[in-house]
Amino acid sequence: MIELIDEHTATNLYFDNTFNTQAVKLLPGEYFVTRKDMLLVTVLGSCVAACIRDRQNGIGGMNHFMLPDGGGSDTNSPMNPSARYGAYAMEILINQLLKLGARRSNLEAKVFGGGNVISGLTQANIGQRNAEFVLQFLNTEDIPITAQDLIDIYPRKVYFFPKTNKVLVKKLKNMHNDTIKKREKDYGRRLNKSTSADKCSVVELFS
Repeated sequence: MIELIDEHTATNLYFDNTFNTQAVKLLPGEYFVTRKDMLLVTVLGSCVAACIRDRQNGIGGMNHFMLPDGGGSDTNSPMNPSARYGAYAMEILINQLLKLGARRSNLEAKVFGGGNVISGLTQANIGQRNAEFVLQFLNTEDIPITAQDLIDIYPRKVYFFPKTNKVLVKKLKNMHNDTIKKREKDYGRRLNKSTSADKCSVVELFS
């Protein structure tokens, strides 16, 4: 059950047996902010996720956006289409952190994603544009970036523990299904909620 100390659009809550903690999985266009000691998880292709927290009180959150800018409406989408775009996704994440009691001067960020995982989309530079956008946005907002893992050619699974500021990143070099590929090819269509595989061969730990 979600408590009032959370602000979110992500609703896929579960108990993670590996880390023995309550967790939430974010899909594209979603965010989650919490004061609780819990795990936030997402899978990224060319999308980018920003993990932002107050270094003093541990209030933190994550977003997952698809494109650096844009707009328009999609009546077939289960969420506000604005949340798919970087400017809105970053603003709402920061605003909700402040709403829960974070102080802007204490905010720090870790950013991930922007991979060119589909060769046919490389020309559009979607991953590169997302990565450049998030770095520029945080620089403009004067929020320090303490860790980043951007670009590359592999999807990533990101585990963020806001209370401790620990992030675990898995590079998904072998996929059991084509969920990420579908998402990469269907940016202008309804988001697909199938899950991504979790087989990895490279692990990086940021704390």
